[in-house]
Amino acid sequence: FGRGNLNDQMMQTIAQNGNGTAAYIDTLAEAEKVLVQDASSTIFPIAKDVKIQVEFNPQAVAEYRLIGYETRALKREDFNNDRVDAGEIGSGHAVTAIYEITPKGSPATVIDDLRYGQAATNNADGIANSGEYAFVKIRYKAPDGDASKLITTPVTAANEVASFDAAGTDQRFSVAVAAFGQKLRNTDQTAGFGFDKIMEIATAARGTDPFGYRSEFLSLVRLASALSTGK
Repeated sequence: FGRGNLNDQMMQTIAQNGNGTAAYIDTLAEAEKVLVQDASSTIFPIAKDVKIQVEFNPQAVAEYRLIGYETRALKREDFNNDRVDAGEIGSGHAVTAIYEITPKGSPATVIDDLRYGQAATNNADGIANSGEYAFVKIRYKAPDGDASKLITTPVTAANEVASFDAAGTDQRFSVAVAAFGQKLRNTDQTAGFGFDKIMEIATAARGTDPFGYRSEFLSLVRLASALSTGK
């Protein structure tokens, strides 16, 4: 609560170790959001130790990176280990993970091909599931359970949308928020991606916005843009 006392890494660590959630409350509106609007997702868990693992097909995806979740990353071998703690999902809670990918053969590729590691993937002939883009696996435990359950689904052309504008408003707004965070961190990937483009995406995907959260985000982008221009 308050200003000037934020240690996000410590708060996330405490929350994860206690199977809880961390929030930074500095305004009355944020208090209402956390303690009223989002309270049910914290108080009533529907799944615990939820883990998500995504495997990209090197025939379709040359490079990828997960945006955010630095404090939530698990080792690959921990996915099937039910003794390893993970996050909780509450009633009405939604989780969005955004990956930036570079398609196979794209001129945007920045990493050289491996000399040995993926030699077998140079030709799709005979490779199982070569028509998939990725494979998603989710493990979770029931709130009162100790053994995890597994859900899997492939990502194929059937999951594609015709264009970015054809994606849902929540997905497009999430991209704007992720891009804003990356822009504030001055990452190389957003060097040619201005605040005006972030504002354009967020404005088009604002939707009904009953509590004004998305309008507040737009105000933050305008402020950041003005500060950046004034330097």
